[in-house]
Amino acid sequence: MKKEYDFSAGKRGAILSSVGKTRITIYLDNVIVERFRSLSRKSGKGYQTLINDALAAHTGIAQPLLTPQLIRQIIREELLDQES
Repeated sequence: MKKEYDFSAGKRGAILSSVGKTRITIYLDNVIVERFRSLSRKSGKGYQTLINDALAAHTGIAQPLLTPQLIRQIIREELLDQES
């Protein structure tokens, strides 16, 4: 190892940026954070991911769940496309 390293051109923060994501600082009530941390421990997903999912669902941005009815509709549409 060198005795000294030159970090004058270095940048702070994550080495790899997440495409489509923006880092922000946000203040949330303690009870909200604790609830999502509790859900995180139960589900195995990160609490920030759960907060993001909740916000996406609340704003209508969330992806629809793949229900049996939706799967049937997709299959019917695909079969109709193949017949045409």
